Amino acid sequence: MASRMRKGATKALRVLTRPVRRAQGRGGKGPGGLVVEPYRGYGSRDEVFLIGRVFRQSPGIPGEDPDSLRAQWRDLRRRIARRAIAGAAVTARFGDDAVRVETDRDGYFRLHLHPRTRPAAPGEWHAVDLLLDADPPIPAEGAVFIPPDQCRVVVVSDIDDTVMRTGVANKLTMLWRLFVEDAESRVAFPGVAALYRALHAGAGGGEGNPMLYVSRAPWGLYEMLSEFFQRHGIPAGPVLFLREWGLSWTHPLPRRATDHKQALIRHMLALYRDLPFVLIGDSGQHDPEVYAQIVEENPGRVLAVYIRNVSRDSARVEEIVRLAGAVARAGSSLVLAGDSVAMAEHAAAIGLIAPEAVAGVADEHAAAETDTRRETARITPDLAGSAAEDPIAPEAIAEALAGDGAVPATLVVEPATPAALPRLEA
Repeated sequence: MASRMRKGATKALRVLTRPVRRAQGRGGKGPGGLVVEPYRGYGSRDEVFLIGRVFRQSPGIPGEDPDSLRAQWRDLRRRIARRAIAGAAVTARFGDDAVRVETDRDGYFRLHLHPRTRPAAPGEWHAVDLLLDADPPIPAEGAVFIPPDQCRVVVVSDIDDTVMRTGVANKLTMLWRLFVEDAESRVAFPGVAALYRALHAGAGGGEGNPMLYVSRAPWGLYEMLSEFFQRHGIPAGPVLFLREWGLSWTHPLPRRATDHKQALIRHMLALYRDLPFVLIGDSGQHDPEVYAQIVEENPGRVLAVYIRNVSRDSARVEEIVRLAGAVARAGSSLVLAGDSVAMAEHAAAIGLIAPEAVAGVADEHAAAETDTRRETARITPDLAGSAAEDPIAPEAIAEALAGDGAVPATLVVEPATPAALPRLEA
């Protein structure tokens, strides 16, 4: 146990200090210590968005082995001692557009550009040139994801207790799992990596569908999340809705979070107005409530809602009932999934992924030696006459979710003819 803890702590230390060594600016090597840290952004052919931060950190020691334990502990102290720079001016250029913004009180800047010409470089990721107004000016480079012409759907996924088990309700548990546990043990939901690769590739195998991730974790965990995705082969994408916890000696507790997930998804629906959406979350927090509101506001835009069933709380049934009703009235589908295989099977049935991709998800799930799957319960809503206001009886969902609680239930709610992507031509 002690050996595992040391191994995990060493890996976590290496990941935590990587941003210090990769700093874009004078915080890595030269005097002054100013750093520009851009995060992955997203956009369309017409507009792009990118978030970053400006801070000051002490420079490293020239000639020191960056992989030595002493250097890594020194880098960790350098990261902890960072000081945000408020009011710093950053100029961004992308294509034929440029914008100048200032950082907020926590040192963060938010960019919104409107290029009139398409990026010349091929691929899905494109460079954004940044320049911090300093003496001398400090250049940096960000990256934004722009969906290729062949993409067919936008996937918005929660991270916490959806992709990885983090225990967001317990901050100490979350920090332990993110910072200390071995990366391999943090794949708490087998099959997720294969499923997300299939969703990104699409039924055609090369669609490059946008994968947009949301989390309420602090921006300080950005590098850890990126490392987690890379280790497990989960398609990289912009990680949005992270926040600044604002920890300090005088304020040792995180700032109270404001839930902007609805606004973020509304913005993406407007940005990718010609594409359908898939929403993925979990039953343990607020995803059912948020997604029900989005589906109700945007009938016909959401093909499917996939909710990972992680809650044993009977009080959550009420929120699942509301989400199921909203999805049914919109002619969409809801999958309350006990595992990733259930999501994959439904995704293949409505043309989101290639049918053969289901086997890859099932193999990854089986390799984890998880409990035997429960039989899937299926409900077809009654949308005739007055029943349209309440197309699903709450007791029908409660009955489907009933059981000993040892294995999460899988529930599929979909109309007789589910909404689906057009089949690709052979």
